[in-house]
Amino acid sequence: MAQKPSIPKGTRDFSPIEMARRNYIFDTIKEVFRLYGFQQIETPAMENLSTLLGKYGDEGDKLLFKILNSGDYLKGINLQKLAEDKENTNLAKLATELCEKGLRYDLTVPFARYVVQHRAEIQLPFYRFQIQPVWRADRPQKGRYREFYQCDADVVGSDSLTNEVELLSLISEVFSRLQINVTIKLNNRKILAGIAEVIGQPDRLIDITVAIDKIDKIGAEKVNEELIEKGLDQESVDKLQPILGITGTTEERLQQLHTCLEGSEIGLKGIEELEFVLEGVKNVGIGSQVELDVSLARGLNYYTGTIIEVKANDVQIGSITGGGRYDNLTGVFGMSGISGVGISFGADRIYDVLTQLELFPDSQTKGTYVMFANLGTKEGMRSLQLIGELRKKGVSAMLYPDSTKMKKQMAYADSRKIPYVAIIGDQELADNTVTLKNMLSGEQKTIPQSELCNELA
Repeated sequence: MAQKPSIPKGTRDFSPIEMARRNYIFDTIKEVFRLYGFQQIETPAMENLSTLLGKYGDEGDKLLFKILNSGDYLKGINLQKLAEDKENTNLAKLATELCEKGLRYDLTVPFARYVVQHRAEIQLPFYRFQIQPVWRADRPQKGRYREFYQCDADVVGSDSLTNEVELLSLISEVFSRLQINVTIKLNNRKILAGIAEVIGQPDRLIDITVAIDKIDKIGAEKVNEELIEKGLDQESVDKLQPILGITGTTEERLQQLHTCLEGSEIGLKGIEELEFVLEGVKNVGIGSQVELDVSLARGLNYYTGTIIEVKANDVQIGSITGGGRYDNLTGVFGMSGISGVGISFGADRIYDVLTQLELFPDSQTKGTYVMFANLGTKEGMRSLQLIGELRKKGVSAMLYPDSTKMKKQMAYADSRKIPYVAIIGDQELADNTVTLKNMLSGEQKTIPQSELCNELA
């Protein structure tokens, strides 16, 4: 019985049209990355499991795809002891014995490993970009896949906040080219730490920020209820209200933050850093796209300074780009003190936005521009000569491979939406001409073969 073809859950095939559109996104992002001085690297799809484990927390470790060792991977494993382990206490240890490698979970940890391993070869500050797939053993659902692409750019080896300004300018340039109207939201980890400090709960930073990060989705009342459930006292929750109620222009929000955090040294440091970045984006002409969002807390444990999130203004969808400042990217690999800042474009969500807004240019989905009909061996050989000349001019051209019925060849060209069909038969061979049919209008004309390049180029 024939096997039914299928692919693993959470993965996808991409059609030629989908690939053309995805490449339009990737090529646009790559072009801007290079314009801003970033250099491309790639890392292996698999890393040593020791490189990945412990970098994403317990939940992240569970989502790592692990690769069985080749050969007799059960050699040396006490199967009887494993069978007796009713509590599954040895599963984690067993995984490391059976699997020495795993598929990369993101591009950041492999990049940290790369920086340390190639330290003698790279010049700091290092401007890197990377566009590659990552894998997570997550539960597949709409908009969430087990295999997806990340498009990252990072500057490591520099503490300068000018890097944040440049990355924000880069973000604006990418979405300007893609014609997506966006709002770039900013916050600072130090401001969040200051908020926890002034309400008397410095040790509950994660609980506080995880809750307030949901304020746009569930509202202030539900946020307060969640904080009480997590064990904060009513007095602390009451102190938080003026901060949650900060509104107005960016300048007005900054002034209110100054007032709220005047007793917190780390909070005021965060405001100072934020003011520098905001002044910088004004100077490069993108200030109107950037706004301060006190509730923004993405990846709290990871970031140490600036936090960035980008929203599409004309489509209801989650963040389409995010990033921020981290102070110790390479510390887990024994090289401390290397600060960095980075961003990551969500290619799949950007694809969805462009699709909903019908912003993909037609030129990105076009393939072959002209197909030569195959009317025999001599005619086919002459067609191949002309095809070579067209390709040198940058015109995408092909010869239908089989000398078959003209109706079938025309139907093929029509199904692939090829704009022109060129025909060379006995008469055209004798006259050094070519008959060119416009597949959209149906019009047909015969021209000298010497003029074909000018006609189509």
